[in-house]
Amino acid sequence: MQDNVTLMEDGERPLEASEEEVRTIQVPMALHGQRLDRALAQLVPEFSRSYLQQLIEQGDALIDGKTVTKVSSKVRLGHRIEVTLRATPQSQAFVPEEMPIDVVYEDAHLRVINKPAGLVVHPAPGNWRGTLLNGLLALDPLASEVPRAGIVHRLDKDTSGLMVVARTRQAMDALVQQIAAREVHRQYLAIAHKSWMSTSPTTLEAAVGRDPANRLRMAVVDLTYQSGKTAATTVEVLDKNTLASLVKCTLHTGRTHQIRVHMAHVGHPLLADVVYGGAKAADMTRQALHAWHLAFIHPITGQSVDLTSALPADMAQALSILGLSYNSELLGA
Repeated sequence: MQDNVTLMEDGERPLEASEEEVRTIQVPMALHGQRLDRALAQLVPEFSRSYLQQLIEQGDALIDGKTVTKVSSKVRLGHRIEVTLRATPQSQAFVPEEMPIDVVYEDAHLRVINKPAGLVVHPAPGNWRGTLLNGLLALDPLASEVPRAGIVHRLDKDTSGLMVVARTRQAMDALVQQIAAREVHRQYLAIAHKSWMSTSPTTLEAAVGRDPANRLRMAVVDLTYQSGKTAATTVEVLDKNTLASLVKCTLHTGRTHQIRVHMAHVGHPLLADVVYGGAKAADMTRQALHAWHLAFIHPITGQSVDLTSALPADMAQALSILGLSYNSELLGA
């Protein structure tokens, strides 16, 4: 197989649909007694463990000539493993696709992009192609040299706004550490149902985890009885009336759907966020959430990067319909 191909997540490379390779490996002493999937992850390091698990489960792995479909099967010193590497939707997902990408900041180490609503960030079931990752691979040859094409955090498909993307492994590792240490400042603009009646600003502190009643969504959970992670969001009201409120949300943690879950939990779901109880209104057809402000210390140069993104047209129109005002100059970062 050719070497000049695009790397996939965790160092994978895509296989063409017609490609197939049988890799034969003998188990060394260091891997004696290991699970088959773990051993293969060490013996075939250019492919991710999850990809290799799929191959095992579909019968593409043999131990001493016998098909093994259990990923937990143990391997022994001297075992001869044969694994057939062939294309799957996942293995074909990490390929370049030309698409318009709005780059608002760029240097040799990273980019900040303004993601439109409707664009999936990373390949996943149902969206293996046409994602931001595919677009980044087409935009930048360097994107193939870092895991996930440099994506260090995500926005929901129907959330618009600013995202930082690494161009080098050094920048990626540093950005991941900054995000984990809560050193990346992120603020969102959201339009919520009903008039905000609590104090402003106020910080919502409620753990977020999988909804025990619906595993496809998140919910505020009690960590005494359910799994989840602590989460905190500061909400500041910018304008409101009896119909809706325009709020600025500052993330102190980065849990899945955090703002959407917290706002719904206090009785103010976002407009058109049907997953969390928000009704379609003011011509909004996606959740009214925009990643407006992104600030961090450049991981390589040490300089401050501080960027904002104008409210997208659909949210600006919704504010007009609702009779709410928006002045970007008065927002403050």
